[in-house]
Amino acid sequence: GIISLISLAVLSYERYCTMTRTTEADTTNYRKMWTGIILSWTYSLVWTVPPLLGWSSYGPEGPGITCSVNWHSKDANNASYIVCLFIFCLVIPFAIIVYSYGKLLCAVRQVSSINKGSGRSREQRILVMVVVMVVCFLLCWLPYAAVALIATFGKPGLITPAASIIPAILAKSSTVYNPIIYVFLNKQVREIL
Repeated sequence: GIISLISLAVLSYERYCTMTRTTEADTTNYRKMWTGIILSWTYSLVWTVPPLLGWSSYGPEGPGITCSVNWHSKDANNASYIVCLFIFCLVIPFAIIVYSYGKLLCAVRQVSSINKGSGRSREQRILVMVVVMVVCFLLCWLPYAAVALIATFGKPGLITPAASIIPAILAKSSTVYNPIIYVFLNKQVREIL
C-alpha cells in the first residue's frame, strides 16, 4: 500500500517535471526513472520495517484474512507509529500529488492562454484527469486512514472486523485505478492502444 502511494506521488511529480520542461524529453536516459523507483521503495521500506523492529507491530486485519499494522493497540508506541504513517505516508504524498498536478494545470493554462484554439480543450481534459486522479486517491485511502485512526484513538470495538473490510479492499485496489484513468482520459495513451 505504501509503495503505491509513494509511486503515485513520484509519478505526479515526474509528470509535472516532464510536462513543464522546455526541452525535449530524453527517452534513452533511464537514470531518473531508476532513481524514482529506488527512492519510492526505500521510502516505503523506511516506513514498513519499524514494526518488525518494535515500533508498533503487524497483525491480522479485519476478519483475519489479511495482515496489516496493529490498529487496535492503544499504547503510545503504536499510536505514534499510526500518526507518523498518516502524516508521512498519506498526507505528504497527497500534498505532493496536489502540488504537482496543480502546478501542471497552471502551466497548461498558461500555454492555452497563448494558443487559444486546441489549448482550451487540452486544458479541460487534463483538468478532468487531475480531478479524477485526486478523487480516486482520496476515495481509496481516506476511508482506510479514517478506520485506522478511529481504531487507534476511538473507543475499543468501535470498528468491527466486518466494517474494516471495504476500506482495506479500496486501499489495496488503488494501484488498479490510475492505469484505467490514463487509458480512458488520456488521448495519447488511447491512440497507442
